Amino acid sequence: MQAIILAAGMGKRLGEYTRDNTKCMLPVNGIRLIDRTLSLLAELGIQRVVIVVGYQAQNLIEYIGQRYDDRLDIEYVNNPNYDKTNNIYSLWLARKQMAQDDTLLLESDLIVEKSILQSLIDDSRPNLALVAKYESWMDGTMVRIDSDCNIVNFIPKADFNYKDTARYYKTLNIYKFSRQFTQNKYLPFLDAYTKAVGNNEYYENVLRIISFLNSHDLKALPVGDKRWYEIDDKQDLDIAEALFAEEKDVLPKYYGRYGGFWRFPKMLDYCYLVNPYFNESRIIDELEAYFRTLIAEYPSGMKVNTLLASKCWGVKEEYIIPGNGAAELIKALMEMLPGTMGVVRPTFEEYPNRRDKDGLVTFIPQDGDYRYSAQDLMDYFGEHHADNLLLINPDNPSGNFIPISDVMTLAAWCKERNIRLVVDESFVDFSVGYENNSLIHDHILEAYPTMVVMKSISKSYGVPGIRLGILCSADTNLIAQMKKKVSIWNINSFAEYFMQIFSKYEKEYHRACQRFIDERDDFEQQLRQIPFFRVMPSQANYFLCEVLPPMNARQLVITMLKRHNILMRDCSDKTGFDGRQYMRIAVRNHADNARLIAALKEI
Repeated sequence: MQAIILAAGMGKRLGEYTRDNTKCMLPVNGIRLIDRTLSLLAELGIQRVVIVVGYQAQNLIEYIGQRYDDRLDIEYVNNPNYDKTNNIYSLWLARKQMAQDDTLLLESDLIVEKSILQSLIDDSRPNLALVAKYESWMDGTMVRIDSDCNIVNFIPKADFNYKDTARYYKTLNIYKFSRQFTQNKYLPFLDAYTKAVGNNEYYENVLRIISFLNSHDLKALPVGDKRWYEIDDKQDLDIAEALFAEEKDVLPKYYGRYGGFWRFPKMLDYCYLVNPYFNESRIIDELEAYFRTLIAEYPSGMKVNTLLASKCWGVKEEYIIPGNGAAELIKALMEMLPGTMGVVRPTFEEYPNRRDKDGLVTFIPQDGDYRYSAQDLMDYFGEHHADNLLLINPDNPSGNFIPISDVMTLAAWCKERNIRLVVDESFVDFSVGYENNSLIHDHILEAYPTMVVMKSISKSYGVPGIRLGILCSADTNLIAQMKKKVSIWNINSFAEYFMQIFSKYEKEYHRACQRFIDERDDFEQQLRQIPFFRVMPSQANYFLCEVLPPMNARQLVITMLKRHNILMRDCSDKTGFDGRQYMRIAVRNHADNARLIAALKEI
C-alpha cells in the first residue's frame, strides 16, 4: 500500500503563517504537519509516499530532504498551476502513481492520532472514507450514509441544509482505495470529469458521481471520538494545538480560553457553571425564530434596556443596570469603589483581580470545609476593617451558602459601620428555597441603600452566550455613575429580546431550577462514592472536592481530558487552599453526570 499526500495549495486563510510555506509546513506545538504525517505513515509500515507539491514546492522538498530515506520512498509530483486549479487537478497529475497500488489518499492540512490511520489500514473493506458525525465547527465535504455504512450521497456546499445536519457526516479527507477500484472506476471518471468540467474542482465530486450510480463500492468508516482536526485558518491552528498538546502544556492551552469549548469535538465541559435545564425551554425556540431579525438590527440603548431589566427582575429602573455579562459590571464597580475591599478566599478572582492587592483584606475560613457564617464575617471584619465587603453567596468555589436572614443581618451590621456590602448572588437560584433567597427587591435594597447586588444571568438561566448581567442598588448615584461608565450599546439584541420575553417563560424557569436541585442531590451521592474525593456540601451548581492522596488534581484533570475527553477544573492554585489539592466539579444534566461518574470510577 502507498500513500498520496495532496500538498499543492496556498493556504491563504492562514495569512502570514503560510506566506512563505505551504500549509503542511505549519508547526503544531513545534512539529510540522508534514513531519507528523510522514512519521505516522512510516510507523504504520507504508513505504512509498507520493507528495503532490505546488505552492512553495522547493521549500517543502528541501525541508524533507533525505531525512526519511531510511523509512520511506518519497517522490514528488509538481502542480505548476496550483494557483489556478483545485485538488482535482493535483490528484489527476498523480493518476499514474495512483493506479500502481492500493492507496491511502490524504490532504496535507490534517492532524490525526495514529489509531485513526491504523483503523483504516486494518479494516478489511477495500474502499473506505474516514468520516466523523457532523458538528458545528466542521466545514467542507459532507456525506450521508446508510445503516450498512454505504456512502449514499456527497453533499456539495450549495446543497448543505442545516435542518439535515443530524444525518450528515464530515469526511476527514482521508480515503483508502483499492488498486482495482482506482483503475476501473475512479480514474476513468476522474479523467472524464476534468475534461468535461475543468480543473478548478474537487476530487470528491468524482466520488459523488460514483455514489449517484447506486454503487456501494465506497464505504464510510466513522472515527468516533478519536482525535483529529483540519487546519484551514488561525483558529483551527489554535484548537489543534490544544487538542494535541503535550501533557505539560495541555491545561494552559484549555484554561486560557475561558470558554468556547463547544468548538472541541464531543468534549464534556465540567468547568461550565450554568443551569443545564432552562436552555431546553421554549424561550430558546422563540429566540431562534427571531434570529434573523435580531442579528440584523441594532439593539436599544441603555434607557430601554434598563426598563426591560426593571420589568424582568421587578425593581425600579433607577435601581438597576444591565451589563454585557456580569464581567462588565464587575470591572466598572471594582474600579469605582474607593478604599479597601474585604474578600473571603478562596474566591472568584475576577473581583480581587480588579483591585490593588495592597487594598485587600482577606478572610480565610479555618474549618476544613471552607464553611463560614455571617457571624464569622462580622467577627473577622470587626477586627480587620475594610471599607467594602464582598460576599459571593453561594460562594465560588466552595458552594458555601448564608441564608437570606443572616445576609440581611450582615447588611445591617455593614450599614451601621459605613461599610459598603457587595453581594454577588449569581448562583442563588440554585439554592434550596431559591424563590425567597434573592436580595433583588425594592424594599430590601431601600432598607440597605449602600448595598450592591450583582447577578450573572448566564449562570442560573443557562444562557452564557447572550452575555447578560445585572447590578442593583438603591444608591441611585452609584447606578447613574455606572451607566456613564458602560457604552450606550453594551447589550446585544439577543440579550435585549431575552429580557423582553422572559416573563412568558418564568414558570418553565422555576421548573428548571427545581429539576436542577433534584439532580444536584443525586449527583452529590454519586460523587461521594468516588474514594479519592472528599465532597463539600453545596448550594450552588458545583461541588468543591478535595482530591485525596495518592491522587493529584492536575494529573486527574489531564487523565480525564486525554482518556475521556472531559474537561475539569483544578482549583489547587487558588489563594486560600494552602497547597492542598482541590477540584471544582460542575453539575450538568443526568446523562452527562453519569458519564463523568463512570469515567471517575474507571480511574
